[in-house]
Amino acid sequence: MENEVLAEELLIVDGDARLWQAARPLLDVALRMEQGDESFVWHGWNRQQIERFLAQLPSPSSIVVGVWETIPADEEEQSPEREMLILGMVCEVVEGEVRTIRTFEALEDAGLKPVEQLEPGYEDALEVLRIARKEVAPVAWALFIDKPAWDEWLFASSEEGSVVDKGELLAQFARKGRCVLLGSQVRDE
Repeated sequence: MENEVLAEELLIVDGDARLWQAARPLLDVALRMEQGDESFVWHGWNRQQIERFLAQLPSPSSIVVGVWETIPADEEEQSPEREMLILGMVCEVVEGEVRTIRTFEALEDAGLKPVEQLEPGYEDALEVLRIARKEVAPVAWALFIDKPAWDEWLFASSEEGSVVDKGELLAQFARKGRCVLLGSQVRDE
């Protein structure tokens, strides 16, 4: 029996959180992939490449994603340009399936500062990773990225509409300093 991307009994920990609104469309796409045929491709993604990625992660483990957007300065209110977290989630992976999804807001009870105060620097990133490891599972992969790079990676498509090697594209972004990609825990097969 092949693994699915999402566990049959997927748990959404904090579906009413503000950050969940940005994660919901991604879950919708994952559900469409699972219910569609093998040839379904969404912006260069297909179910098989996601299943392969999840299958090589240790069990249990977690995947952490943080996306920041630059909010321009508001001269009327005299507020400076700032960076705001617009997507922050932790996915628990067990035996190659996503079992739980929670936003960074769910980690606040465990000591993470409010998401409105999180900055895209290494100190906050390390704190997110520490709490995710403690509250969810050891972190196998973590991606911290800005919104333009996230959109470019997420929606990258080939001209033919076929699958794109999203792992290689993300590695290129990391080499160019367009994101921070941490971890590399994979199972030894």
